[in-house]
Amino acid sequence: MRPPPRSRRGDGPQPLGGSLEALTSRLGIEGPGALGRLFSEWAEIVGPAMAEHVRPQRLDAEALVVVVDHPAWATQVRRLADTLLDRVTAHTGVERPGRLDVRVHR
Repeated sequence: MRPPPRSRRGDGPQPLGGSLEALTSRLGIEGPGALGRLFSEWAEIVGPAMAEHVRPQRLDAEALVVVVDHPAWATQVRRLADTLLDRVTAHTGVERPGRLDVRVHR
């Protein structure tokens, strides 16, 4: 039986914290805490009414992707895109994404 292949970046498993820091750095995010705040404090960022219908799905340097539960919310979120991106940046400290992508999932 062969031993498991070694990681190309090191001698085996890497600490999760270091991996998260490397990932968030590549995404232009100031540490994993900022990404966690985006998801855990979403209702504070966008308000409770919007948070019931809109949730963040992914964040990287290019875009914040959100999922909405109705096309009407998609329209509202698109109209507020600049404001929402500014609020995400102010609340979490992440570098402002270039755009907001909206997906409808009922």
